[in-house]
Amino acid sequence: MHTSRLAATAFRAAARPALAARATLRVAPVLAVRHSSGHAQETFEQFTDRYVKFFQGAEDLFEVQRGLNNCFAHDLVPAPEVVAAAVRAARRVNDYATAVRVFEGVKEKVENKQQYQAYVDELKPLREELGLTLKEELYTS
Repeated sequence: MHTSRLAATAFRAAARPALAARATLRVAPVLAVRHSSGHAQETFEQFTDRYVKFFQGAEDLFEVQRGLNNCFAHDLVPAPEVVAAAVRAARRVNDYATAVRVFEGVKEKVENKQQYQAYVDELKPLREELGLTLKEELYTS
């Protein structure tokens, strides 16, 4: 205990010249101010339309995955229309795994199992049309 007090006193003494040098500089504090970019807030409907159009126009796997990363980065759960467009895009570029992972992303974004089940139920005709089996259907435990 005595050595720790001695070490603390030594560190304070060593730091004093540096503190004194800083005090003599008298630099004005810099305030970080973040200004709005002037863009209006996007509504959920605009968000949905934007991503549905994006996935409808996606031409390769990289573009689909980039769109998914951007879409799921927002603090909201995408609408079923967006999920359907993303799944269709993944199947269009012939990537079954990404199509399954879209549902895994939804599962992570929703607040509870009932919400996820609502997505699964609503998109069941699409999954049947595309021959898509969900992860939990493939690996039941």
